[in-house]
Amino acid sequence: MRDQKRGADEQPRRRGQGELETQVLAALRQASGPATAAWVQERLGGDLAYTTVMTILTRLHAKGAVARERAGRSFQWTPVADEAGLAALRMRRVLDAEADREAVLASFVTTLSPGDERLLRDLLAQAPGEGED
Repeated sequence: MRDQKRGADEQPRRRGQGELETQVLAALRQASGPATAAWVQERLGGDLAYTTVMTILTRLHAKGAVARERAGRSFQWTPVADEAGLAALRMRRVLDAEADREAVLASFVTTLSPGDERLLRDLLAQAPGEGED
């Protein structure tokens, strides 16, 4: 009976893929300097286990999205990437996992809206060229 009467304001148990990473990164960006996992846990409302916060921070570190510095027996964490940077890291990881990069990129580009395609073309035109003739 209790499960049938979940409150409207009660949060779902499962979060979307990458949502926790985004929330942890946003909390770190609010810090005035390096922050501990306990500080991040508190900022996220405390409903997450400390070990979950540590797992997310460790994953973000492996992705290059945060830096860590030893502070006694634990670490202090600093954001290196913003939310857009984190999304770009995810996209890069997916691309790096595929054997046919050209096919993946071609498929991606064909699904872009005309406005996004123009934006991508503009960004590529502004990027420093590698091996230009």
